[in-house]
Amino acid sequence: MKFINYLHHLDQNITLWINSFHCDFSDSVWMLFSDRNIWILMYVIIAAALFVRLGWKKALIVLASVGLTVGACDQFANLIKDSVCRLRPSWDSYMLLNGLHRLEWQGSFYGFFSAHAANSFGVATCASMGFHNDRRKRSEVFTWILYIWAVLVSLSRIFAGKHFFGDVLVGVGVGLLFGWILGSAARWIINNYC
Repeated sequence: MKFINYLHHLDQNITLWINSFHCDFSDSVWMLFSDRNIWILMYVIIAAALFVRLGWKKALIVLASVGLTVGACDQFANLIKDSVCRLRPSWDSYMLLNGLHRLEWQGSFYGFFSAHAANSFGVATCASMGFHNDRRKRSEVFTWILYIWAVLVSLSRIFAGKHFFGDVLVGVGVGLLFGWILGSAARWIINNYC
């Protein structure tokens, strides 16, 4: 139990340190990346690029795997949040007393783990694997863009005061795992049926 308390306290302090690097300009950038509406634009761009690069059959398979990734990450996050019951930083008295800067309303009580981080890294992983189904063209640019976007979305949750650093790290891991599993499934279907 002492080790878990030590990890929690360390996580609180890392989160407060990251959260302290804010100013008016950066706050507006973090709010932009934290807003799910910006994701719609990113999803439209991903979908259009997939159709152009892969053709409609392969693109539909990859988009289905991306949709399943988002659903899996989201539902798993909800299940874990309600099971673990770890308070968000915005509800944690230690965090509030030690200068947590909040950009958003407090939200629900529990925040372990970050669904934003899981979803963004899940989409980045699954979609970048999907782009690699076009063997004729290089896809590194798409991969870099997707992962930079995922990092910014994930960091925005710490700056918004909604998640601890550890919540984000676990979300990243979950997103990578679900994205890889469903991206691999899409690749298998494409290789065997397209």
